[in-house]
Amino acid sequence: MSKHEKIIEYIQSLKPGVKISVRGIASDLKVSEGTAYRAIKECEDIEIVSTIPRVGTVRVEKVEKKNIECLTYAEVVNIVDGAILGGKDGVYKTLSKFFIGAMTVDAALKFIEESSLIIVGNREELQEMALMNNCGVLISGGFDCSERIRKLADIKCLPIISSAYDTFTIASLINKALSESNMKKDIILVEDIMTEAQCLYVSQKVRDFKEIVKSTNHERFPVLEENGKIAGIITIGDIDDSVNNEQALESVMTKNPIILFSKTTVAYAAHIMVKENIKMCPIVEKKKMVGVITRQDVIKALNYASRQKHVKETMEDLILENFKMDCLGDTLHFSGELIPEMLNELGTASSGALNMIICTTAEITVRHKCNANIYVDNVVTYFMRPAQMNRPMDIYTKLIDIGRSSCKVEVNMFNKNKDFMAKSILSAKILSE
Repeated sequence: MSKHEKIIEYIQSLKPGVKISVRGIASDLKVSEGTAYRAIKECEDIEIVSTIPRVGTVRVEKVEKKNIECLTYAEVVNIVDGAILGGKDGVYKTLSKFFIGAMTVDAALKFIEESSLIIVGNREELQEMALMNNCGVLISGGFDCSERIRKLADIKCLPIISSAYDTFTIASLINKALSESNMKKDIILVEDIMTEAQCLYVSQKVRDFKEIVKSTNHERFPVLEENGKIAGIITIGDIDDSVNNEQALESVMTKNPIILFSKTTVAYAAHIMVKENIKMCPIVEKKKMVGVITRQDVIKALNYASRQKHVKETMEDLILENFKMDCLGDTLHFSGELIPEMLNELGTASSGALNMIICTTAEITVRHKCNANIYVDNVVTYFMRPAQMNRPMDIYTKLIDIGRSSCKVEVNMFNKNKDFMAKSILSAKILSE
């Protein structure tokens, strides 16, 4: 195990809330400060430590993806540009909800829950009541708190945060952060779908490969070096009659295979696997293989993602919810209006937004006609007239060519007077198993 890995393992063993410093890590583990700094930065990337203004770097619980809608108090501090007045040891805790304390103490009791956050002004009775009920406090307007409240926060291990922003701005900032986190939750990464795989080693023989094929009914396997690094891929196609059973796998495997990393998005993985025509891809972390994904895994994940409703709507959702679809024989008809988010500085629809509509309607057309997912390969678009807001438009799409691995879609866009606004020919790769 390298010094870098030992530092990360050491930090993972610490309890949440423990402060971490470059100098302290370097001294405790007898490593250079440069090595300690790089390891701490990696821990920050994998979200097991967090750097908080005026507090320093602390060990925090990693928020699981399924619970990513929860924020830690430390994240709230960064979101609202706040300062911690007391209860620093509780910054790693997560909060389940927040509310504005613009009410009497008795009324606020109905809303307070453990692990929540109250946004309040310089009202000491509300601050005290919240802390006594295990609720964090965020003071708006940049106000301070009394020494008594500060000591109570330290005892309860609950942070009191002060922010110069007004209450409405603070609530908006936190709500935006929660919405963006929920949107990220819906983005599927390779690590979410990868599986463990049986592996072979470069020193093994062709007969070992044939035996594992017979026992598993699988056709392709990763080949590793003795230290666990990926060396190649071997498939049934690599073995013909001229290959001797006693030959080493290293002599017949496909070397330098395409690899992906665990934080790669499934959408990008699909693009690479279709473009390079590969059915299995090794997943590597720190130069060692941690799993594999297959084309079937990717297609299942994309189908799953297409059925999920985002907690916060994306730009694509906002655009498409204003369009209705009808089927006219071989042609699909989309009718709707532009929205303000699509406009450029001249008050007409931007070419980027219109291209988004063109690509999305084309993808819907392919899914509707042949139940297949695609990724866009090339788009040629001619814009004839500018598109204006609050003006009806009609889009007609038609699948004009389809093969085993690619297709072409024609998209025509008209205004309410049936004048051409845009015409496009789009080519795409089909994601097939």
